[in-house]
Amino acid sequence: MSKSWSSTLRLPKSTFPPRPLPQFRKQYIQQCADDLYEWQKRNRPSNDTFVIHDGPPYANGDLHVGHALNKILKDMILRVKIQQGRGVEYIPGWDCHGLPIELRAIENFSEGIEPTPFEIRRAAQNLASKNVQKQMESFRSFGVMADWDRRWTTMDVAFEIRQLRLFQEMFKSGLITRALKPVYWSPSSRTALAEAELEYKDDHISHAAWVKFPLTEEWRTLPRFDHLSSKIQGPVYAVIWTTTPWTLPANRAIAVHDELQYCIIRWGTSNLLVSQSRIEILISKIGGSMDDIEVIATFKGEMLRSLKYVNRLQGKNAEPGRIIHADFVSEDSGSGLVHVAPGHGFDDFEVCQTHRIPPAVCIDDEGKFTADAFPDSPEILQSAPSVIEGGGKHVLGLLEPHGDVLRVERYQHKYPYDWRTKKPVVIRATQQWFADVGCIKEDAVAALDDVSFIPESGRKRLESFIQGRKEWCISRQRAWGVPIPALHETKTGASIVSLDVIESIISAIEQRGISAWWSDPPDDPSWLPHSLQKLMESGPYRRGTDTMDVWFDSGSSWMIMRGRADVYLEGSDQHRGWFQSSLLTRVAAGASKDTLDNFDKGAPFKKLITHGFTLDQNGKKMSKSLGNVIQPHQVMDGSLLPPMKQKKGNNNKDKGKNKDKVTEKPPVYDSLGPDALRLWVASSDYTRDVVIGASVLAAIHTALLKYRTIVKMLLGSAHESARTAPLSAADHIAIIHLQDTMKEVGGAFDNYEFYKGFAALNRWITNDLSAFYLEALKDRLYCGDGGGVLEPILTGFLRMLAPMTPLLVEEAWSHRPEWMIRDSSLVHPHHQLYDDPIINPGRFTRDLVSMRKDIPVLMSVHAAIKSGLEAARGDKMVGSSLQSSVILDISDAPTREVLEKYEDELEAIFVVSSVEINVPPPTSPEWSYTRDFSIHDVVKGKVMVLPPKQAKCPRCWRYVAPVEDALCKRCEDVVAAT
Repeated sequence: MSKSWSSTLRLPKSTFPPRPLPQFRKQYIQQCADDLYEWQKRNRPSNDTFVIHDGPPYANGDLHVGHALNKILKDMILRVKIQQGRGVEYIPGWDCHGLPIELRAIENFSEGIEPTPFEIRRAAQNLASKNVQKQMESFRSFGVMADWDRRWTTMDVAFEIRQLRLFQEMFKSGLITRALKPVYWSPSSRTALAEAELEYKDDHISHAAWVKFPLTEEWRTLPRFDHLSSKIQGPVYAVIWTTTPWTLPANRAIAVHDELQYCIIRWGTSNLLVSQSRIEILISKIGGSMDDIEVIATFKGEMLRSLKYVNRLQGKNAEPGRIIHADFVSEDSGSGLVHVAPGHGFDDFEVCQTHRIPPAVCIDDEGKFTADAFPDSPEILQSAPSVIEGGGKHVLGLLEPHGDVLRVERYQHKYPYDWRTKKPVVIRATQQWFADVGCIKEDAVAALDDVSFIPESGRKRLESFIQGRKEWCISRQRAWGVPIPALHETKTGASIVSLDVIESIISAIEQRGISAWWSDPPDDPSWLPHSLQKLMESGPYRRGTDTMDVWFDSGSSWMIMRGRADVYLEGSDQHRGWFQSSLLTRVAAGASKDTLDNFDKGAPFKKLITHGFTLDQNGKKMSKSLGNVIQPHQVMDGSLLPPMKQKKGNNNKDKGKNKDKVTEKPPVYDSLGPDALRLWVASSDYTRDVVIGASVLAAIHTALLKYRTIVKMLLGSAHESARTAPLSAADHIAIIHLQDTMKEVGGAFDNYEFYKGFAALNRWITNDLSAFYLEALKDRLYCGDGGGVLEPILTGFLRMLAPMTPLLVEEAWSHRPEWMIRDSSLVHPHHQLYDDPIINPGRFTRDLVSMRKDIPVLMSVHAAIKSGLEAARGDKMVGSSLQSSVILDISDAPTREVLEKYEDELEAIFVVSSVEINVPPPTSPEWSYTRDFSIHDVVKGKVMVLPPKQAKCPRCWRYVAPVEDALCKRCEDVVAAT
């Protein structure tokens, strides 16, 4: 029986667990997040602080993985900057006003109770406060560090005051006005919406209609139509096509284009006016053929100007409508004549303004028809459904008895929806407050010149959104928000706003609180400036009920900062949201001569980073309706992956009557904690949409468990004596590989390309660390002097991991061996500078520059030997690589010279029992495997893998012993010294 030599080996010893222990998670988060943030405030320079300004998440509901993607990206950037020696500032914020929270708050009131605005606000504030606390705890559980105690919300009094001051500055610059203009209106939310609050549905179905309006007979008296009067018997009808029949009661004009050709055609007994190019389309729609029509006359659109027509919906006493020219009329769709409702269309409003045609609005806040929609019998349309629930059919029902509806058809097209209620919106003219974007948008675009974008495509996207805007509707008709600081005459509704009024309102809010705006008596004089006290004598006034757009809220958050942020980082949808509103408000503030103190003009951000949306494993966008929303805790607890296999055991102590019963154990999942979530973020190319699912997370778990295995091995195998042991060639190669990898990873992290750093780290682990160095080191580590460079490798490895998996790094530090704990000179991995040396250069015994040139030769030979060994292993000739010897046949002199420099260490580098160069091979070996090796695709020599030449050493298992069961010389010396 052979002797056991295990007691003489340096086997790994570490307390580091194979998987994170949940009872220590909070401790590690405290240390690697909260404590680290405070540490860097004290120990990193304060004159070069790197600032990430938080795009505030909405304080409503639970977090999903998209929130985790955003917050963890920010956190990794901060950690990289700390490693680079900079101080960081990250003050998290929350967006708390707006409709979703208000609606949730209203739901909490008993049915039948109509809460006052003050009661709604109090309930909404309580709800938002709870959600902020809940979301903050979730964010902190991801290992995200921040100045949590200084967190801000848009409902903070100080924030609201700053926001009102910004409004004041913009009013002073002439950028704020109140006007009756069309805006996007949500009947389901009963408020105006900004473009950023819309989402477009590509498969919306409208009931489009072809409708005819009779021209008045005045056309017959015009000289330009003398030649037609006798040819046309009966009325002439102007044919229009509309996808919004509900707007027909608000029609005030029909538009043509001066340069298009129009025809009057006879179809049956009807005379129809239509664009020449659309005749065939019209006839096909109304069920006729070209043989059924007669073209009576053809003329340019300019001849139709000023003709009048009758809209039966407007009542018997209504003024006729006019035909006008509009540049937007084309031959691409419809009839070539466009129904114009200036109260329900942006282009319609603009063209009617030039003709002094006032807008008419035929629906109320809920999208239901008003009495003006059908004055002759108001109740008919007032009892109809809202316009988003089919009200348009009732309008057409009033026209059908007159034969004015030629056709109704289903029409699928892109249409805007309220992003909150997921219901269609309309365009409706109302009295709203507007910020003039048109006069500052060139300055806003110019402010982006010194901003860098990741990805670069974000620049054009943001610029296009800004260039496409003329004005911004900043008012909303809800209670939960910051009030527009204006007064109104009670009788007329006219606004009373001036710098004095705004200043008086802000001062009153500072003294009385913002809720007093809703709770004070309507005519409380304390809200009036002294200069306008006489206003009370001329008639009663009221405070306005409009609140500011939530994008104005969050868009003013840059006022919290002392200067410009280094980074804004949010989802790609924020180009038309927070990025845009932040840029516009800051540029607008800079337009004021008396702007804020120490104001640094320009964009609020120096770098703009956008990430994509999170998709499920099938590439579908996550939504509650599809049931595919993934929450961060599901990633952290491992429940998205199959449960772990449990050891089989006998749960039935009573083997009698309970013999056949089986007790099912609850499933146990592989919970790897916040680092699993963070590593998924780090591995993802966030500049595109990011997929998450079981297959993706399985790969993340594999990588994370590999990291833990390596950390455990490094902690358990690093010896204090290795600090003074001589460095082998393999050690030098390992340091070169590590330095190269750290440079690549650090460069990727500095460029915000974490996924590239993640990939580079994994390549190093697979190709250089595991497959090469750790294999080459095992013999020396366990059987020899225990030397090597495991401590520098551990140091470098933890530095690379620190931004991605900070809990793992903290856990590794807490499990460092006793000799490391005693060494007070060691710096915590989270406190280290990334570029600090990982090893004392004085320990090198070889020139790294020269050696770097040799590595391709060594690695090429190594690969060829491994290939030969794999073949031998496949043929069951060897198990361990040590069961072989190698002969190198090299005719290329430079290659031979390189290998001869390392001849004494080649067997250790290649993990075989012996290596010889250019010696004759045995004449009839038991087996052999020959492989070519190449450098830069040029064959430089051959390797021959052969059986070992000596006996197996029972201690180190190398085949270098003189006889069977005898120790090799090295092992004899080591054992004798112990």
